[in-house]
Amino acid sequence: MRDLNEGLTIWFTGLPSAGKTTLAHALAKRLADEGYERIEVLDGDVAREHLTKGLGFSRDDRSENVRRIGWVASLLARNGVIVLASVISPYRADRDHLREIHAGRFVEVHVATPVEVCADRDVKGLYARQRAGEISGLTGVDDPYEAPLHPEVVVPTHQQSIEESVEQLWRALS
Repeated sequence: MRDLNEGLTIWFTGLPSAGKTTLAHALAKRLADEGYERIEVLDGDVAREHLTKGLGFSRDDRSENVRRIGWVASLLARNGVIVLASVISPYRADRDHLREIHAGRFVEVHVATPVEVCADRDVKGLYARQRAGEISGLTGVDDPYEAPLHPEVVVPTHQQSIEESVEQLWRALS
């Protein structure tokens, strides 16, 4: 296993309701159970309440949201923290930039759940609100999502349990 005590950002990207945050928290628990102490989960929804409050959902604002969260993640990672960032991050160029600023301390995880499954899960009610015409610009529906071309890990949460997904990630970190 790579020396996780040196710090690392594991960046979970995918559609809304794909399972990014659930998976990040489950992996954080596994890491803690294995004796790792310096673990931080950065959730995109929580960051929008604090770190990126005031940003909207235009392309520029979404990119700025990812840039800010990614910068914090890189600071933590270079100081020995295992960062689990759960952020939609729809644009490939933004994620590629994060990989660069992390200088080798970056693992991209594509939580590859089909939009139909995400809409069925609809944890936050976004897909229902979009169908009702209450919101527009929903990533993967009427706003783009650029799937990673070469992520370190692809997790099909619609085809395996959370335990199987965590085990897949654990093996990938080995």
